[in-house]
Amino acid sequence: MKITLLSVGKTEEKYLNEGIDIYLKRIKHYIKLEIIELPELKNTKGLSQEQQKAKEAELILKKITSMDFLVLLDERGMELSSLQFADLLNKRMLASTQNLIFVIGGPYGFDNTVYQRANDKLSLSKLTFSHQMVRLFFVEQVYRAFTILKGEPYHHE
Repeated sequence: MKITLLSVGKTEEKYLNEGIDIYLKRIKHYIKLEIIELPELKNTKGLSQEQQKAKEAELILKKITSMDFLVLLDERGMELSSLQFADLLNKRMLASTQNLIFVIGGPYGFDNTVYQRANDKLSLSKLTFSHQMVRLFFVEQVYRAFTILKGEPYHHE
């Protein structure tokens, strides 16, 4: 299985990129994880929020095939513990999922076309975080999940 984190916009903060890199190096011992950053929309002042979401949806959906299992990182998604997230990843591996794609949308969320295509929605917290921080939190949780699955001493209950 391959995991992809697809996100709208770049991670610009150096400290966040350093943290992401640390976890990506650790994760490669367990699974292939790729981060794909889609360009932020430009010249959006004349666009409504719905129009912006529709344009972002086009970019997102171009990167996804019908065979991919798509999970939106969304505030209205299911909330899981780290153990439950590890179980979710394990179930996807056991189901022979080839490409598991998690998506971080733009500042206004997702267009309905993306919601309709999604297989699931996951919330990382009831709190609101910057999209850049979510990337770091997500890769840390993937790393944590694999240490849980391997019985390694990173996660403590």
